Amino acid sequence: MKIGWTANGRALHKQRMFQSLALAGMIIAAAPGSAGGIAGVDVRDDDVVVRFDGRIDGASAFLLDAPRRVALDIDGAQMGRFQFAPGKGSIAAVRQGQLNSGTARVVLDLSSPATLGNLQMAPDGKSLSFSLQGVSDTRFRSEVGKGRTRFDAPVDMAARPQKRIHSITVPIPAAARGVALPAVEGAHDGARPLVVIDAGHGGHDPGAINKDNGKREKDVTLAIAQAIRDQLVKSGRVRVALTRDDDKFLVLQERYGIARKLGADLFISIHADAAENTEAHGATVYTLSETASDREAARLAARENKADIINGVNLGGQSGDVSSILIDLTQRESMNISASFARLLQREAAPYVPFRSAYHRFASLMVLKAPDTPSILFETGYISNEADSAFLSSRDGQQKIARGVARAIEVHFARKLAMRDGTAGG
Repeated sequence: MKIGWTANGRALHKQRMFQSLALAGMIIAAAPGSAGGIAGVDVRDDDVVVRFDGRIDGASAFLLDAPRRVALDIDGAQMGRFQFAPGKGSIAAVRQGQLNSGTARVVLDLSSPATLGNLQMAPDGKSLSFSLQGVSDTRFRSEVGKGRTRFDAPVDMAARPQKRIHSITVPIPAAARGVALPAVEGAHDGARPLVVIDAGHGGHDPGAINKDNGKREKDVTLAIAQAIRDQLVKSGRVRVALTRDDDKFLVLQERYGIARKLGADLFISIHADAAENTEAHGATVYTLSETASDREAARLAARENKADIINGVNLGGQSGDVSSILIDLTQRESMNISASFARLLQREAAPYVPFRSAYHRFASLMVLKAPDTPSILFETGYISNEADSAFLSSRDGQQKIARGVARAIEVHFARKLAMRDGTAGG
């Protein structure tokens, strides 16, 4: 059959978000004997006092969900040694880590939803205190979105000379208009189908990390996305663009927003899964559904959708009503096409990529919610598994994944062309 793909199929169709931050990935060696070392975390029911062996510079607190916890970032502090005994309150466990050389983090795991209150720092800067108040799940989620509350270290005015206060007025530039659209590569015929490949995570969001070899999801996904792009450009049958071609961070709406603005015919988000069970292995394809197909799909959605929340602040919040009937119908059509492509991807890529037995799953993944663009999230394997991590990190493995994805894309658009021509001929 002669290949002559055009944009007509797309025109017909278009008529129709620092994982919470993983504490283990942030712990680095602390300088011993520094002032402001954590001397104790005293918990009495829902009242907490954090003590230091020296004066600290300041602190901030925020709530995190999935799982529920309170995080304290303490400036001018170092990790210390202390013991925690669970009481009758909302706090189930206390952990600590060193964000950088001058900032320690204390994390309190919550057994039930609660909000922060009565945040105070001692006048000598050597302790801070707060209390927890039990709330509903809805109220807790609302408080998570409000971000940080700061403890300001008291200023010892007697120890500091008074300074003359000056003011400077500077112009504030206009707000940026958003992320610049990436270059479109491949076939020079603008009527050819456009595929947008999204390398998951990036920048300060490393994604999943292999605990043994240190391989990071953000590096693996970028290399795989680039390999897929190169394979598609080589074929000359489609146009292709990457949401990111370097180590930068994009919020989830920016990722599928790029695909929509470019008028993409297909959006593929590349990821690498992780699990506590290091035996878990194999690729999985996810498509959008408001109802998760199983517990594992729900877990993945909870993890991936948190990519927009950095230090407790949701960077991807957006307003706007997308409840109209026309948009709903268009999204349902996109979801059907996405599910069909998921099955095709497994069939065409299976000779190159090991898949899980239950390879197609459904989840409410934010990155797949463009209503008019068929979209999948491709978990190319488990970076937490030794064999999968080696495969995903190797050039040979990346090339095999690229060949499998490219074959599926070519068959997908050839089918669309045949269906269109068959309809026209009838």
